[in-house]
Formats: sequence, C-alpha cells, structure tokens
Amino acid sequence: METNYGKTELCIDRSELNRCLLCHDTPCAKACPKQYPIDRILRSAYFLNTASSHSLAVTTDCAGCKAPCESACVLAKRYTPIPIRQLVNDIRKLDIADDVTDENVQPDLGMDICGVKLENPFLLSSSVVASTYDMCARAFEAGWAGAAFKTICSFPQHEASPRFSTISGNSNHFYGFKNIEQLSDHTLEENLDIFCRLKHDFPNKVIIASIMGKNEEEWEMLARKCQSAGADVIECNFSCPNMEANDLGITIGQSPEMVEKFTRAVRRGTTIPVLAKLTPNVSDMVPMALAAKRGGADGIAAINTINSITGVDIFSFTAQPDVHGKSMVGGYSGAAVKPIALRFISDLGHSEGLKGMHISGMGGVETWRDAVEFISLGAGSIQITTAVMQYGYRIIDDLIAGLKCYLRQTKVGSVRQIIGAAVKSVVGHDQMERDTILFPKFDLDKCIGCGRCYISCLDGGHQAIEFDVTTRKPKLIGSKCVGCHLCRLVCSANAIGTADKRISKKQ
Repeated sequence: METNYGKTELCIDRSELNRCLLCHDTPCAKACPKQYPIDRILRSAYFLNTASSHSLAVTTDCAGCKAPCESACVLAKRYTPIPIRQLVNDIRKLDIADDVTDENVQPDLGMDICGVKLENPFLLSSSVVASTYDMCARAFEAGWAGAAFKTICSFPQHEASPRFSTISGNSNHFYGFKNIEQLSDHTLEENLDIFCRLKHDFPNKVIIASIMGKNEEEWEMLARKCQSAGADVIECNFSCPNMEANDLGITIGQSPEMVEKFTRAVRRGTTIPVLAKLTPNVSDMVPMALAAKRGGADGIAAINTINSITGVDIFSFTAQPDVHGKSMVGGYSGAAVKPIALRFISDLGHSEGLKGMHISGMGGVETWRDAVEFISLGAGSIQITTAVMQYGYRIIDDLIAGLKCYLRQTKVGSVRQIIGAAVKSVVGHDQMERDTILFPKFDLDKCIGCGRCYISCLDGGHQAIEFDVTTRKPKLIGSKCVGCHLCRLVCSANAIGTADKRISKKQ
C-alpha cells in the first residue's frame, strides 16, 4: 500500500472513478440506506483530494450492503454503473498518515494581492463564471476568496451562438475548451452597481475589476469609476482574443508600447493595485510585463486564452463552433493549456526586472495540485474559469481541503512559504546535467503483463526492453537503455519506478 499522500490515488481504479459524472443532487447518495456521503467521497477522490476522501470513507461500512447506490447511479440507465461500493472500500483502505488530515492543525492559506488580503489563493477569473451579482454571491458563499468580474467596457458586445467548443475525454471531461465570447453584456452602470452590492454584502471578499477601454481616456475613466464602486484591484484586459476591433484586447498585449501607455492611463485613474492581464500569444511575455511595470502596474495576471481552432466537422468542413457555417480563431483554455501557462509563469518568476511584482496565475487549474505547481513557480494567487464551467463553484471545497492536507504533509505552516519554491529548478539548456543516466526499475510484482512498455520502447524508443510472451514480463536491456523513461510514463500499473542512483555514461 502506498503511504505517500501524493501517490495514494494510484491505489484507486481511476478508470472507473473518472467515469463518475459528479451529478447534481446525487441519486447515489440519496439511495444509500446509511446516508454515507458517497458523492463527497467520490468527488474528493476525483479531484485528487485523496486525504479528505479517505477521511469521509473511513466512517463507512458497506459489508453486506446490496449497493442500491449503484442501481441509482444515473449511468445505469444506459451503461454499466460506477462500482461505488468497491471504490469507497478501496479509498477507505488507503494508508493516509493521521497528521495529513489532523483538523487541529490548520495551515494558513492567506495570500494577498499587493497588500489586498485574500483568505485563500482561489479566485474566479474574469469570464462568464463571474458575470452577475448572484453568481459571485454564490461563489463567495461557497468559499472563493474573490472574483475577477467579467471584463467591463463602455461599448456594446455582439456575441455569436454557439460560442464554445471542446476537446473532451472521459465523461465529457474538457481537456481543451475554446470560446469566442466577448466581454460583459451589462451596461457600465449595471456593473458598477453590482460592485457596490458585492462589496457591501461581502466586505471580506476581493473584487477585481477587469476593464477594457478604447483609448487612454476610457481606460482612466473605467479605473476611476470601478474604484469608486468598491473594486479592490483593477485588472487591465490586454489579452482577450475575440474582439471585433483591431486595437483592443490581444492587440494591446502584443505591443509593449501599447501595454505601457494604457497601463499608465489606468494608473492615473486609480490608487488601488493594478494588474496587467497578458496574452500567451507572444513568443516572450516578459517584455510586455516589464512594459506594464513601467506604466505603473503592481502585478501581472497570466495567462489568458491561447489562439486556437479546436476541430473541424469533417462532413460539413466547418471549424468549430459552427456559426451559420463559419467559425473563427478563438481562445483556448482548460487542462490542456496548463503546461504552457506554467512556462509563462516560470518566465515571469525568473525575470529580475519583475522581482516583487504580484503574479496572479491561471490556465488549466482544476485541482489543488495544479494550484501548488503555479504557486511554486511564483504565482501569489490563482484564478480559475474552465473547471468551474465544468464542475461548478463546489470545487472550492477540494481546492481548499487538498491544499491544507498538502501543507500538513509537507510540514509547511503557510502557503506563502512555497511561493516561487520551484523557480530555481527551471534552468537554461546549457545548465542541464547530461553526463549520467537514471535507469527505469521494473517491479514485476506490480506488473500486470500488458506489454505497453515493450511496444512503446520498440516503436517509440530505443528497443531496450524484451518481453517474454509466456510469462508476460518485461526485461530491461541495460546496454541499449538511454534512460528516457517513456516506459515508465506509459505504464498504467505504476510498476516502473527509477533506480536508486544515477550511472555515469562513462561507465
């Protein structure tokens, strides 16, 4: 049994867990004769919050139960239901150290944006998920620390329909999400009224006003009015890829001169912190960030969405989403963009010229682990949209609980202590150690004999694995192995680890 909290989910059959639809008003939990929180157990495990899932599961005893929860599973109407009883039992048996879930130890999740206090690192990013009073109020009540309200402006919006498309996997999970949506469709006065109401009703929550103007005067005016209405932070949208005019959004974010000019205009209009939200549709974001700093920005928000085409209907030959037989390049988000987002956060974190500036990180965050990765590369707050669009505001429960368990496990008292902890681990090409090999190590007791490692090494690697079809066991050919670890990455049984030490290539 795995004892490391970070690996315990490998003991769960995630292929079955990932089929869970995370239903609303869950029939499985309602059907449980003992009223166990089945839905919460499965949802926590789904979002890699294994410790909290285990804490709930240890109180269960499904022995002798006929599993009416499985009969009630909505998948049973058409498919094989989730094996809920087995999954809960597997989670209950996990070996989780008591100190990981000790509620008497409460790590400090507090952050701040340039002095504006956050009760935890998690914010809604500027999008449809933060576009009305009621939506933000429900998010705040659920536990989100604040919200970057959907970008406000003084010019009308002209939306297309439909305006979303996806690349999906298990249970229609969005790996990639494309939108061609524009800005807030409320009037400026309506949005300012929302800010006033939110600040009155939720004084401890952080309101970030995302703004976009057509000229310097408008940028300055919007900043001034948003501060007067109760905004705590201004976020300059220099990165929306879906604007009809050529001098808005992404066009600004690709020009250091325009970034500096409009940031300076915003700075003239407000005394509260200013973030520049930058586009990843550039080869290097640092010059744009430095331009924002010169203009008076206190921090950077990154990344916004990536220019994309998610797919083409191969029968109508129309790119997606199909709007009367036409489409357009739009903004790509979701889990698929996380590696790109982390790269830009790392670049910002490495820049000496940006030292001390706040980084609000976003781009593919779904779980507490994603958040820790962003924070360790320099982000001081985390913004999320696509995961909320899929799963709802309720994911904040596992973001907070999972982060707390992680901090307990690592004996870290405050999340602030891990900001930038991984920055130094990312180095230039010429600084990589290239003189040793770390060999893979096969655990034949765990091996299930699928042969995937052999196939991948044979056709995509260095032909360094033999496979005995009688015993169905792989064997490493050390003289051919270059230590690329492709075999380890394709192993679904977690049966390939690493050797205890590196070997010099000269040996």
